[in-house]
Amino acid sequence: MTLQPAQTIGDPYRIPSRWDRPLRTLGDRALAWAHSIVGDHAFVRMIYLNRHRVGANLWRSAQPTPYQIAWFARRGVRTVVSLRGGRRHGSWPLELEACARHDLRFVELVVRSRGAPDRQTILDAARFFETLDYPALIHCKSGADRAGFVAALYMILQEGATAKQALRQLSFRYGHFHWAKTGILDAFFERYRDEGEAKGIAFLDWVENHYDPERLERTFKPHFWSTLINDRILHRE
Repeated sequence: MTLQPAQTIGDPYRIPSRWDRPLRTLGDRALAWAHSIVGDHAFVRMIYLNRHRVGANLWRSAQPTPYQIAWFARRGVRTVVSLRGGRRHGSWPLELEACARHDLRFVELVVRSRGAPDRQTILDAARFFETLDYPALIHCKSGADRAGFVAALYMILQEGATAKQALRQLSFRYGHFHWAKTGILDAFFERYRDEGEAKGIAFLDWVENHYDPERLERTFKPHFWSTLINDRILHRE
């Protein structure tokens, strides 16, 4: 079985990993499961996947296990989109195998959650949404930050949502911390709401011609304790 995504958009972390290869032996598979459960915290996601519908054609969640991927397949999902960009965890080959087993298209859309959203990533996502084979699942590790950001983009670009409506995808309901470093994702949509939408500027027009990621980085100030909880205690990517 070939363990490669059908499509990769963005720049994944190209750090050599023992998991970026097929699982050829029973020992390989046991180690992948062990690393997924302990090292990648799948033991939490086995209990609570942070699974939610974004719209009729899109789901969002944390990193699914193979049996959770089967659950989505039974409900008609055709494409699984990983937003993680990393292949240093046992969940990676297990996910690829599960998608192949259930005849699901597996693709990567690499998104970061700790800095101002990259202009090219947003433009790539807009084109990506147009070509995606729906229904689809998007996921990151915890289903809180990157999944929320891409779900908010989807709401604006595909559902015609306002910035206020899209921001609901980035909320504590999903485990997202507005005051941590990942709150810069909220600040991005708030900036569009105030400087683009309020002036009648279309979202992609604003992104291409008005959005200033450097200024957003300079002006956004995360809270220390929220960042500590998000990064050091919850170990968010």
